Formats: sequence, structure tokens, C-alpha cells
Amino acid sequence: MRLLVVEDDKQAASYLIKALKEAGHTAELAQDGESGLSLARTEHWDVLVVDRMLPRLDGLALISALRAEGDETPVLILSALSQVDDRVTGLRAGGDDYLPKPYAFSELLARVEVLAKRVKAAPADTQMQVADLRLDRLSHTVERAGQAIPLQPREFRLLEYLMRHAGQVVTRTMLLENVWDYHFDPQTNVIDVHISRLRGKIDKGFDKPLLHTIRGAGYSIHDRAA
Repeated sequence: MRLLVVEDDKQAASYLIKALKEAGHTAELAQDGESGLSLARTEHWDVLVVDRMLPRLDGLALISALRAEGDETPVLILSALSQVDDRVTGLRAGGDDYLPKPYAFSELLARVEVLAKRVKAAPADTQMQVADLRLDRLSHTVERAGQAIPLQPREFRLLEYLMRHAGQVVTRTMLLENVWDYHFDPQTNVIDVHISRLRGKIDKGFDKPLLHTIRGAGYSIHDRAA
């Protein structure tokens, strides 16, 4: 799993990030609400772990902002506020689960794993579209402007992942983990080669490029003006 932890207590955050990594997950830290909101908006996460009381932007305000934008990433709220009314307020703000502090890491881990599985078990759309580019997961076909585009299995998986995150920046790490199932950097140009091949198939010969390289960040598929 890729987890974003938004926690301003340095000691608690350090412990949690270390424990999540030891459990085999990818975990990154934001130490205030504003930076947490920015990271949540610009990268893909399986679960967000958000402290309720944060500097610069309250945790519940962060969650409410994401939900208002249509972001349904599961959120586990951490808080020293443990009364029933506090938990209800957190859930109504858009949290999916609420864990009072102090907590046992084993319980936190179980809760985030359940949240991640719940999303993966949800029925996925079988068709995706960006501008005139269409992908059908059931028939395993791709076409642009009505023209069929044959793709190799890895190219199809790469395009599917990019389209699932259309309009967002997809990092090389995200591609390695989700398209190649690597949890390490193989130190090869495998991503560059496949991106180049894919770009040649879905963009070459068409009026408007859809697959964009975001220098120093990753890749994005969209039809916005550059």
C-alpha cells in the first residue's frame, strides 16, 4: 500500500512511518495540513492517515476539502479526542474510520488494510476515456478517434493505470509498483522505453498529444492545453 501520514507530532510520526515501512508498505509524511492536502491532491494514495489537530489546516478541514473535490481516497482519522461526539464529527466530515490516541500499531495496520481492501473490492468502471482516447478493460481494446490501437499487455496495463489517474501526475515509483510490481528501482530505462512506445501509438498522427512528461515529477495523461 501507499500511505500518506499527516501528523505534526515528530516522534509519533517517525514511529508510525518506520512501523508502516517495516510492515512492507510505502509511507510518506506531511507535518501540517496544507502540505498534506497538497500531497493528497497531486499523488495517488491507497489510504490517508490524518491527525485531527494539525497546524496550518485542521485535519477535518483537509478531509472536507478532498471530499468536496470528489476525492474518495479512504481516510483513517487519528485523534486524542475520543468521545462519541468527536468520532461522529470526524466521520461526518468525510473520514472512513476513526482511531483514538493512544493506539496500538497492530490495530491501526489492520484498519488501514481493511480500508484499502474495501476500495479494491469495489466494482471498477470497465471503460475509461480521455478526450477521444477510449480504453475498454473487458474487451482489452483501445481506440482513438475511432481508430483501433493495438497494444502489448504491458503497454495496455501502463495506459490503463495512467487513464485511471487522468489529470494527475503519476510518478515513476507509482508506475514501478503498480504496473511492473517492483518495490525497488531496477536502475533501468524500462519506463522510458514503454512510455515512448505508448506515446508513439496513442499520440503520433493525431492532432493533440495526450501523454505528457512532467519534468522532474513523472507523467500525466490529459487533454488540457500545455
